[in-house]
Amino acid sequence: MKITRILAYRVELPLHETTYRWSGGKSVTVFDSTIVRVETDAGIVGHGEVCPLGPFYLPAYAEGVRAGLLELGPHLLGEDPRQLAKLNHRMDAVLKGHPYVKSGVDMACWDILGQFAGMPVCELLGGRFGEKVRLYRAISQESPEEMAAKVAGYRAEGYTRFQLKVGGDPDTDIARIFAVAEKLQPGDRLVADANTGWVQHEAVRVAKAVRDVDVYLEQPCLTYEECLAVRRQCTHPFVLDENVDGLEMLLRAKSDLAMDVVNLKISKLGGLTRIRQARDLCVSMGIAMTLEDSWGGDIATAAIAHLAHSTPEEFRFTSTDFNSYVTISTADGAPQRVDGFMSASTVPGLGITPKMDVLGKAVVVVE
Repeated sequence: MKITRILAYRVELPLHETTYRWSGGKSVTVFDSTIVRVETDAGIVGHGEVCPLGPFYLPAYAEGVRAGLLELGPHLLGEDPRQLAKLNHRMDAVLKGHPYVKSGVDMACWDILGQFAGMPVCELLGGRFGEKVRLYRAISQESPEEMAAKVAGYRAEGYTRFQLKVGGDPDTDIARIFAVAEKLQPGDRLVADANTGWVQHEAVRVAKAVRDVDVYLEQPCLTYEECLAVRRQCTHPFVLDENVDGLEMLLRAKSDLAMDVVNLKISKLGGLTRIRQARDLCVSMGIAMTLEDSWGGDIATAAIAHLAHSTPEEFRFTSTDFNSYVTISTADGAPQRVDGFMSASTVPGLGITPKMDVLGKAVVVVE
């Protein structure tokens, strides 16, 4: 089987809640997503999705996905999409870095492999653990009272994991954590995610102010060294995210005892092949994970579900259903939230069928 053509489609994904806000005054109202289509001479077609959280979150941006595919794509024509290790070696040889560009291609090739094998992707990634995957809900940055009210509303939808967007003014963030914590019920979990937004002394101050609150602290500062310094001065369970972009950082963080949970994002690591390596390393090291991506719609959510479902349950801290945040559906067959959980499809491949009328005309064609 050979790759004969690679296409990309640009889709805008508006939010149900209009605006998503996080640290540093960052916000997005419409997400710019790229759907990647890989066609083969066997008639099997696979799809992937890459949707950066704006150009100011990670070293990735939406137009960069499509520009990168124009550079990368010609080197992949004629390659066998089922040979994932070889394909990733080829991508790394012809385009240094830019893992997010490669992620959609890799995801689409896993979709092809699953269809060829007659197996869902989660079974190819290691097997299906459990019946469903627990989800978290991100609470966009607002006033303490508004964020507390959102938690109560989302619990009614079945969520028990809440990721509170902080990383702003420390006094306001302290109030946010206390206000939301008052709404928690037994079994709930609260994560205060600063998304690198605090200076080190601010992060320490917030941690000490909420020392008696049952809350996880996630990525308080910009650099790994700052986060490690905060970690060593607080007693809360600690989550790393933005700083962990590969196996080397995972090993370093484990050696330094820098985290209790790590957030792994598919596109940040370069696709399902690379994130599976990181996932398996975390399992072997005893580190729990949030398994997700930067953002996306139906196809990214399907890939997240397969990755999470193929992970032993004791190491699955949580995942997310990004397709429930947006108003546009791009594919049939994607996982849907049911009482705060989702399940990976049992259909071969990712189990999705893109809605070509929604995708429109391809903006990238490599053939």
